[in-house]
Amino acid sequence: MVEYTLNLDSIFSSLADPTRRDILRRVSDHELSVSQIAEPYHLTFAAVSKHLKVLERARLIIKRRKGKEQLVQIAPQTLASADEYLEFYRKFWENKFDSLDNYLKEEKK
Repeated sequence: MVEYTLNLDSIFSSLADPTRRDILRRVSDHELSVSQIAEPYHLTFAAVSKHLKVLERARLIIKRRKGKEQLVQIAPQTLASADEYLEFYRKFWENKFDSLDNYLKEEKK
């Protein structure tokens, strides 16, 4: 349970940054090299590398070497654990909205 909580903390804190969310979105489409990831940002290569380290520590991405290049891809299983956690809240709010919808329908009668 403690490891699960620490992993969730790491996931959500890494996703709190818009640059990291964008990087994750981009590598979800296809594997990219670190230089391809860095290209659209007005950041130093070192800053992008730090963002990648945060995502890697949270286990949201996987890096691998291909010759001199480092390639980055998404690690979907980690997002699945975050989604599992959020499912409770998704159901909670769906039930609340269903109750509100029923209440409003009764008020119209």
